[in-house]
Amino acid sequence: MTYLALEGLAKRYGELTVVEDISLNIERGEFISLLGPSGCGKTTTLQMVAGFAEPTRGRLRLEGRDITDVAPEKRGMGIVFQSYALFPHMTVAGNVGFGLEMQGMGRSARADRIAETLDLVRLSGLGDRYPKQLSGGQRQRVAIARALAIRPNVLLLDEPMSNLDAKLREEMHVELRAIQKQLGITTILVTHDQIEAMTMSDRIAVMHGGRIVQVSSPFDAYERPMSPFASSFLGKTNCIAAQITARHASCCQVQLAGLDVRIPHEEHQYPDDINVYIRPEKIRLVSAAESRVSGVVRSRMFLGSHWSVEVDGPLGRLRVNVPNVGDTPAREGDTIYLSWQDEDMRMLAGGTEA
Repeated sequence: MTYLALEGLAKRYGELTVVEDISLNIERGEFISLLGPSGCGKTTTLQMVAGFAEPTRGRLRLEGRDITDVAPEKRGMGIVFQSYALFPHMTVAGNVGFGLEMQGMGRSARADRIAETLDLVRLSGLGDRYPKQLSGGQRQRVAIARALAIRPNVLLLDEPMSNLDAKLREEMHVELRAIQKQLGITTILVTHDQIEAMTMSDRIAVMHGGRIVQVSSPFDAYERPMSPFASSFLGKTNCIAAQITARHASCCQVQLAGLDVRIPHEEHQYPDDINVYIRPEKIRLVSAAESRVSGVVRSRMFLGSHWSVEVDGPLGRLRVNVPNVGDTPAREGDTIYLSWQDEDMRMLAGGTEA
């Protein structure tokens, strides 16, 4: 049996449709991310799961039990907000134990649970401090500890790391995922950060325009996007207009700017006019004799692990990631030569929307 089921959820405010027909089955212990840009409906979906927003249509089931009309405090959900929402007048221990007190847990048992949970998030010994005495990362851990202390059925995370600097955010990705695995707690993360979703999730639900446009593992979401939007939103990509000239059992012969390639069709049906997508890291710099196309470097940007190079050529402007191996790559105005594997290309119907 599915642990948590979202069945055709929709949310409207007057004439405005914010979420439309969200259906998603989440297994016990799974970590799933709702990934999408601002305004795509991901936070509203989370609020419906938490009970803070009433669905206009659809049902929510937890272990087969309909919880659509159950009050938020009776759903057994733990939530961590973007702002952390800590009580400034309470100590760390007071914040972590607040939900336990509301549940009626006795003082002794509550103290044990608080100590256990603070140890889990590496805040042992800080129970007597107040939020203003903590760093941003420590305040986030308190918010997580407060959500975990009640031993929730589901942990809901509403962009909880958006206020942290890049280095600390990366560290927290690892720590929070380790805690989630240790506890085996079912978790839903709302985020617009593709790296965050890919590094932490078992599956990603890509959202656009109030709908889910793809649900898959992080690897498949990146390597096998199912819509133009998913391809462009999840990481960088190059989009090239093309035409199918022949169809074979496992691939299509495709012409793009006079270049013939064979692209696996993965058993999908495509119109003759398509877009071809290829990631910047799949394109290699090669010698003139090995190249498929040549181009002129328009710009380059050093990003530490690689150079991001924009190249103008017969396929239009391509972005190419050149690994940093200690050498300086070609400069603006230089001619370079490019190649790639046909199997690294993906076909989708023309357009930019889902």
